[in-house]
Amino acid sequence: MSRSQGGAERPPAPGASEALLVRLAEELAKAARARIPAPLLSRRHPELTLADAYRVQQISTGWSLRAGARVAGHKVGLTSAAMQEQMGIHEPDSGVVLDHMVAPSGSSLYASDFMNPRIETEIAFRLGRDLTGTADLEDVAPAVAEVFLAFEILDTRFPDWDITLVDSVADNAACAGVVIGGPIPFAPAWDLSAEQITVTANGTLAGAGQGRDILGDPLRALLWLTRRLSRLGTGLRAGDIVLAGSVHASLPLLPGTHFRATSTRLPAINLHVLPADVESEDLC
Repeated sequence: MSRSQGGAERPPAPGASEALLVRLAEELAKAARARIPAPLLSRRHPELTLADAYRVQQISTGWSLRAGARVAGHKVGLTSAAMQEQMGIHEPDSGVVLDHMVAPSGSSLYASDFMNPRIETEIAFRLGRDLTGTADLEDVAPAVAEVFLAFEILDTRFPDWDITLVDSVADNAACAGVVIGGPIPFAPAWDLSAEQITVTANGTLAGAGQGRDILGDPLRALLWLTRRLSRLGTGLRAGDIVLAGSVHASLPLLPGTHFRATSTRLPAINLHVLPADVESEDLC
Protein backbone atom coordinates (compact mmCIF):
# COMPACT_ATOMS: atom_id res chain seq x y z
CA MET A 1 0.00 0.00 0.00
CA SER A 2 1.41 3.41 -0.91
CA ARG A 3 2.54 5.78 1.86
CA SER A 4 1.26 9.01 0.31
CA GLN A 5 -1.84 10.34 -1.34
CA GLY A 6 0.20 11.81 -4.12
CA GLY A 7 1.46 8.82 -6.05
CA ALA A 8 0.05 6.85 -8.94
CA GLU A 9 -2.97 5.49 -7.05
CA ARG A 10 -6.26 6.03 -8.83
CA PRO A 11 -9.68 5.88 -7.16
CA PRO A 12 -12.15 3.66 -8.99
CA ALA A 13 -14.78 4.82 -11.45
CA PRO A 14 -14.12 8.56 -11.71
CA GLY A 15 -16.74 10.76 -13.33
CA ALA A 16 -14.30 13.04 -15.15
CA SER A 17 -11.19 12.63 -17.27
CA GLU A 18 -7.73 12.67 -15.75
CA ALA A 19 -6.85 15.66 -17.91
CA LEU A 20 -9.71 17.67 -16.46
CA LEU A 21 -8.79 16.73 -12.91
CA VAL A 22 -5.19 17.80 -13.47
CA ARG A 23 -6.40 21.10 -14.88
CA LEU A 24 -8.63 21.68 -11.85
CA ALA A 25 -5.72 20.96 -9.51
CA GLU A 26 -3.67 23.49 -11.48
CA GLU A 27 -6.43 26.07 -11.09
CA LEU A 28 -6.46 25.61 -7.32
CA ALA A 29 -2.67 25.87 -7.15
CA LYS A 30 -2.77 29.08 -9.20
CA ALA A 31 -5.50 30.50 -6.94
CA ALA A 32 -3.31 29.89 -3.88
CA ARG A 33 -0.26 31.51 -5.47
CA ALA A 34 -2.12 34.56 -6.75
CA ARG A 35 -4.50 34.86 -3.77
CA ILE A 36 -7.34 35.12 -6.26
CA PRO A 37 -10.26 32.74 -5.56
CA ALA A 38 -11.10 30.05 -8.08
CA PRO A 39 -14.72 29.58 -9.25
CA LEU A 40 -16.51 26.69 -7.57
CA LEU A 41 -15.64 23.38 -9.22
CA SER A 42 -19.06 21.91 -8.48
CA ARG A 43 -20.83 24.76 -10.21
CA ARG A 44 -18.77 24.57 -13.39
CA HIS A 45 -18.51 20.78 -13.47
CA PRO A 46 -21.60 19.24 -11.84
CA GLU A 47 -20.52 15.86 -13.19
CA LEU A 48 -17.63 15.68 -10.70
CA THR A 49 -17.90 12.80 -8.26
CA LEU A 50 -16.47 12.51 -4.75
CA ALA A 51 -13.84 10.15 -6.17
CA ASP A 52 -12.90 12.88 -8.65
CA ALA A 53 -12.52 15.39 -5.83
CA TYR A 54 -10.20 13.09 -3.89
CA ARG A 55 -8.20 12.56 -7.09
CA VAL A 56 -7.76 16.34 -7.44
CA GLN A 57 -6.53 16.35 -3.84
CA GLN A 58 -4.13 13.47 -4.64
CA ILE A 59 -2.72 15.28 -7.65
CA SER A 60 -2.09 18.45 -5.64
CA THR A 61 -0.48 16.48 -2.81
CA GLY A 62 1.72 14.62 -5.28
CA TRP A 63 3.10 17.89 -6.62
CA SER A 64 3.94 19.01 -3.06
CA LEU A 65 5.68 15.72 -2.30
CA ARG A 66 7.77 15.91 -5.45
CA ALA A 67 8.75 19.45 -4.41
CA GLY A 68 10.14 18.08 -1.14
CA ALA A 69 7.21 18.11 1.28
CA ARG A 70 6.51 15.16 3.56
CA VAL A 71 3.17 13.76 4.74
CA ALA A 72 2.84 14.45 8.47
CA GLY A 73 -0.66 13.04 8.75
CA HIS A 74 -4.29 13.70 7.91
CA LYS A 75 -7.32 15.65 9.03
CA VAL A 76 -10.90 14.46 9.27
CA GLY A 77 -13.43 17.23 8.85
CA LEU A 78 -17.16 17.75 9.25
CA THR A 79 -17.44 15.21 12.05
CA SER A 80 -19.58 17.32 14.38
CA ALA A 81 -23.17 18.44 14.00
CA ALA A 82 -22.00 22.03 14.54
CA MET A 83 -19.62 21.94 11.59
CA GLN A 84 -22.00 20.02 9.33
CA GLU A 85 -24.72 22.57 10.02
CA GLN A 86 -22.34 25.49 9.49
CA MET A 87 -21.12 24.14 6.14
CA GLY A 88 -24.36 22.56 4.95
CA ILE A 89 -22.50 19.26 4.37
CA HIS A 90 -23.65 16.13 6.12
CA GLU A 91 -20.81 13.63 5.90
CA PRO A 92 -17.13 13.75 6.87
CA ASP A 93 -14.26 14.53 4.54
CA SER A 94 -10.49 14.23 4.82
CA GLY A 95 -7.36 16.10 3.80
CA VAL A 96 -3.60 15.69 3.97
CA VAL A 97 -1.37 17.42 6.53
CA LEU A 98 2.12 18.16 5.18
CA ASP A 99 5.13 18.79 7.39
CA HIS A 100 5.40 22.49 6.57
CA MET A 101 1.79 23.00 7.70
CA VAL A 102 2.49 21.96 11.33
CA ALA A 103 3.54 24.30 14.15
CA PRO A 104 3.70 23.90 17.95
CA SER A 105 1.44 25.52 20.53
CA GLY A 106 2.41 29.12 21.19
CA SER A 107 3.17 29.84 17.55
CA SER A 108 2.23 33.06 15.77
CA LEU A 109 0.86 33.67 12.31
CA TYR A 110 -0.64 36.35 10.10
CA ALA A 111 -4.24 36.08 8.98
CA SER A 112 -3.10 37.83 5.79
CA ASP A 113 -1.05 34.76 4.85
CA PHE A 114 -4.36 33.05 4.08
CA MET A 115 -7.32 33.89 1.87
CA ASN A 116 -10.37 33.37 4.08
CA PRO A 117 -9.07 31.75 7.26
CA ARG A 118 -11.02 30.25 10.14
CA ILE A 119 -9.99 28.15 13.13
CA GLU A 120 -11.27 25.01 14.85
CA THR A 121 -10.33 23.20 18.07
CA GLU A 122 -9.84 19.47 17.74
CA ILE A 123 -8.79 16.29 19.47
CA ALA A 124 -5.84 14.80 17.63
CA PHE A 125 -3.82 11.60 17.71
CA ARG A 126 -0.33 10.41 16.92
CA LEU A 127 -0.23 6.78 15.80
CA GLY A 128 2.13 4.22 17.27
CA ARG A 129 1.43 1.60 14.61
CA ASP A 130 0.04 1.30 11.10
CA LEU A 131 -3.71 1.11 10.46
CA THR A 132 -5.16 -0.55 7.40
CA GLY A 133 -8.55 -0.70 5.78
CA THR A 134 -9.39 -3.99 7.50
CA ALA A 135 -9.35 -2.31 10.93
CA ASP A 136 -12.39 -2.18 13.18
CA LEU A 137 -13.05 -0.03 16.26
CA GLU A 138 -11.26 -2.51 18.53
CA ASP A 139 -8.10 -2.11 16.40
CA VAL A 140 -8.07 1.67 16.42
CA ALA A 141 -7.51 2.48 20.10
CA PRO A 142 -4.40 0.28 20.52
CA ALA A 143 -2.86 1.94 17.46
CA VAL A 144 -2.90 5.38 19.13
CA ALA A 145 0.31 6.30 20.94
CA GLU A 146 -0.50 9.88 21.98
CA VAL A 147 -3.43 12.26 22.14
CA PHE A 148 -3.40 16.07 22.23
CA LEU A 149 -5.36 19.20 21.44
CA ALA A 150 -4.90 20.88 18.06
CA PHE A 151 -6.01 23.99 16.28
CA GLU A 152 -6.76 23.53 12.61
CA ILE A 153 -6.42 26.57 10.38
CA LEU A 154 -9.07 26.33 7.68
CA ASP A 155 -8.86 28.22 4.41
CA THR A 156 -10.66 28.09 1.09
CA ARG A 157 -9.39 28.86 -2.36
CA PHE A 158 -12.98 29.59 -3.43
CA PRO A 159 -14.74 32.97 -3.10
CA ASP A 160 -16.47 32.08 0.18
CA TRP A 161 -17.49 29.14 2.37
CA ASP A 162 -20.67 28.33 0.42
CA ILE A 163 -19.15 25.13 -0.96
CA THR A 164 -20.19 21.53 -1.60
CA LEU A 165 -18.49 18.38 -0.37
CA VAL A 166 -16.79 18.00 -3.77
CA ASP A 167 -15.35 21.52 -3.53
CA SER A 168 -14.16 20.95 0.03
CA VAL A 169 -12.43 17.64 -0.72
CA ALA A 170 -10.71 18.95 -3.86
CA ASP A 171 -9.42 21.87 -1.76
CA ASN A 172 -7.70 19.47 0.71
CA ALA A 173 -10.77 19.56 2.95
CA ALA A 174 -9.89 23.23 3.59
CA CYS A 175 -6.87 22.26 5.71
CA ALA A 176 -4.24 25.04 5.58
CA GLY A 177 -2.36 24.66 8.86
CA VAL A 178 -2.20 22.76 12.14
CA VAL A 179 -1.07 23.88 15.59
CA ILE A 180 -0.45 20.96 17.94
CA GLY A 181 -0.49 20.92 21.73
CA GLY A 182 1.56 18.90 24.14
CA PRO A 183 0.94 15.17 23.67
CA ILE A 184 0.21 12.73 26.46
CA PRO A 185 0.24 8.92 26.27
CA PHE A 186 -3.07 7.42 25.29
CA ALA A 187 -4.61 4.47 27.11
CA PRO A 188 -7.14 2.46 25.06
CA ALA A 189 -9.57 2.50 28.01
CA TRP A 190 -9.64 6.33 28.00
CA ASP A 191 -13.15 7.60 27.23
CA LEU A 192 -12.43 10.58 24.98
CA SER A 193 -16.13 11.14 24.37
CA ALA A 194 -16.37 12.71 27.85
CA GLU A 195 -13.55 15.20 27.23
CA GLN A 196 -14.74 18.79 27.80
CA ILE A 197 -13.09 21.42 25.56
CA THR A 198 -13.39 25.19 25.60
CA VAL A 199 -11.74 27.83 23.41
CA THR A 200 -11.35 31.52 24.16
CA ALA A 201 -10.50 34.45 21.89
CA ASN A 202 -8.72 37.24 23.77
CA GLY A 203 -10.03 35.77 27.00
CA THR A 204 -13.67 35.60 25.93
CA LEU A 205 -15.41 32.25 25.52
CA ALA A 206 -15.68 31.59 21.78
CA GLY A 207 -16.56 27.91 21.53
CA ALA A 208 -17.03 24.73 23.52
CA GLY A 209 -17.78 21.08 22.99
CA GLN A 210 -17.18 17.52 24.06
CA GLY A 211 -15.34 14.60 22.57
CA ARG A 212 -18.68 12.93 21.85
CA ASP A 213 -19.44 15.76 19.42
CA ILE A 214 -16.97 14.04 17.06
CA LEU A 215 -19.06 11.19 15.60
CA GLY A 216 -19.97 10.16 19.15
CA ASP A 217 -16.33 9.24 19.88
CA PRO A 218 -13.15 10.71 18.29
CA LEU A 219 -11.87 7.18 17.70
CA ARG A 220 -14.73 6.69 15.25
CA ALA A 221 -13.28 9.51 13.14
CA LEU A 222 -9.97 7.66 13.10
CA LEU A 223 -11.74 4.48 11.98
CA TRP A 224 -13.65 6.39 9.27
CA LEU A 225 -10.37 7.83 7.97
CA THR A 226 -8.69 4.42 7.95
CA ARG A 227 -11.43 3.02 5.74
CA ARG A 228 -11.57 6.13 3.51
CA LEU A 229 -7.82 6.02 2.84
CA SER A 230 -8.03 2.32 2.07
CA ARG A 231 -10.50 3.09 -0.71
CA LEU A 232 -8.00 5.65 -2.04
CA GLY A 233 -5.23 3.05 -2.13
CA THR A 234 -3.27 4.43 0.82
CA GLY A 235 -3.34 4.22 4.60
CA LEU A 236 -2.17 5.45 7.98
CA ARG A 237 1.35 4.83 9.23
CA ALA A 238 3.06 4.85 12.61
CA GLY A 239 4.02 8.44 13.43
CA ASP A 240 1.14 10.02 11.52
CA ILE A 241 -0.87 12.72 13.25
CA VAL A 242 -4.63 12.63 12.74
CA LEU A 243 -7.00 15.47 13.53
CA ALA A 244 -10.33 13.90 14.43
CA GLY A 245 -12.53 16.95 13.81
CA SER A 246 -13.76 20.07 15.54
CA VAL A 247 -15.97 20.12 18.61
CA HIS A 248 -17.42 23.53 17.72
CA ALA A 249 -18.34 25.60 14.68
CA SER A 250 -15.32 27.29 13.10
CA LEU A 251 -14.33 30.81 14.17
CA PRO A 252 -12.93 33.69 12.09
CA LEU A 253 -9.14 33.96 12.29
CA LEU A 254 -8.86 37.70 12.94
CA PRO A 255 -5.66 39.76 13.36
CA GLY A 256 -4.77 40.60 16.93
CA THR A 257 -6.49 37.56 18.45
CA HIS A 258 -5.02 35.19 21.01
CA PHE A 259 -6.74 31.83 20.86
CA ARG A 260 -6.47 29.45 23.80
CA ALA A 261 -8.11 26.05 24.20
CA THR A 262 -8.30 23.96 27.34
CA SER A 263 -9.51 20.44 27.99
CA THR A 264 -10.42 18.19 30.89
CA ARG A 265 -7.17 16.21 30.71
CA LEU A 266 -5.23 17.42 27.68
CA PRO A 267 -2.62 20.22 27.90
CA ALA A 268 -3.83 23.68 26.87
CA ILE A 269 -2.97 25.05 23.43
CA ASN A 270 -2.30 28.64 22.35
CA LEU A 271 -2.08 30.53 19.06
CA HIS A 272 -1.32 34.20 18.43
CA VAL A 273 -2.75 35.87 15.34
CA LEU A 274 -0.51 38.86 14.86
CA PRO A 275 -1.68 42.36 14.00
CA ALA A 276 -0.83 43.26 10.44
CA ASP A 277 1.93 45.67 11.51
CA VAL A 278 3.90 43.18 13.64
CA GLU A 279 6.77 41.17 12.20
CA SER A 280 7.34 37.55 13.16
CA GLU A 281 9.53 34.68 12.02
CA ASP A 282 7.45 32.10 13.88
CA LEU A 283 4.70 31.43 11.38
CA CYS A 284 2.51 28.38 11.02
